[in-house]
Amino acid sequence: MSRRIVLLPGDGIGPEVVAATTKVLDAVGDFTYEEHLIGGAAIDATGTALPDETLAACRDADAVLLGAVGGPKWDSTDPGRPRPEQGLLGIRKGMELFANLRPVRPLTALLDASPLKRERIEGTDLVVVRELTGGMYFGRKERTADSALDENAYTRAEVERIARVAFRAARRKVTNVDKMNVLEVSRFWREVVLDVHAREFADVPLDHLLVDNASMQLINAPSEFDVILTDNMFGDILSDEAAMITGSIGMLPSASLGEEGRPGLFEPVHGSAPDIAGKGIANPLATILSGALLLRHGLGLSDEADAVESAVDRALERGLRTPDLGGDATTDQATQAVLEQL
Repeated sequence: MSRRIVLLPGDGIGPEVVAATTKVLDAVGDFTYEEHLIGGAAIDATGTALPDETLAACRDADAVLLGAVGGPKWDSTDPGRPRPEQGLLGIRKGMELFANLRPVRPLTALLDASPLKRERIEGTDLVVVRELTGGMYFGRKERTADSALDENAYTRAEVERIARVAFRAARRKVTNVDKMNVLEVSRFWREVVLDVHAREFADVPLDHLLVDNASMQLINAPSEFDVILTDNMFGDILSDEAAMITGSIGMLPSASLGEEGRPGLFEPVHGSAPDIAGKGIANPLATILSGALLLRHGLGLSDEADAVESAVDRALERGLRTPDLGGDATTDQATQAVLEQL
């Protein structure tokens, strides 16, 4: 039976990297696609970043693949104007996707592409487990002429469910990252994580880092991490920092998941890169690897996911390099190089 995947190409390079990924998906399975608007493209067409039709289609899909949203065309400090990022936040909330998984594993072929020394990043294989629908990004917001407010709030249930995801994902340990020396919400977060650990996962090693120290240790000793558990804003920042361990943010995939049985959302960590949109030089590998996460976590097709990830590894080992990795391969050439290894 053909699985139905909703495509949200979005803005900038999004349509290019999503199109590349569907070619790879078609090489390993039978899928039907339904394309919908989100982000700036949706604002231009409908006046809103997340049309009701898009959200309804995503809720009814087997899985959702997103490209990227945003760009300077829609930037504004006017709180009344729609922004592309509202589409991304809205779809996460609307699909009840509370867990964002961002694996970080520098490939052997790219160890020298990272700005960090090879010996510092060798052996790194971590995942950032980021809470996705709470915290400051979704808290109460106020704006006056002389002040602004973004409320940072979490409930016990929100912290418990993301903590369980992290503990279940652990192979060696969980590192909880917060700012409990300053923030009350972080003190509450740590208290709940400790409670879940004691009651349900006492056999999983657990340690804690303040977010400023964690950001330093992620560069100093990334291979020491296994699973990083953190809130929405800290996770957003730390996972982008971790992307540079791989040599390029164009290499990092992500999976956003909800309760079992609900469709997941899969997307590259990188942005819309409007400066190179339409030039055919965008690196599609993060989106292709997001497609592998879609196969594994969204559709339960682990063998097919392994095949895609292995094909990316081998293409890079055979010299594939897009401009962000110091080469000159086009989007089409990169896609073809992966297809040849499947």
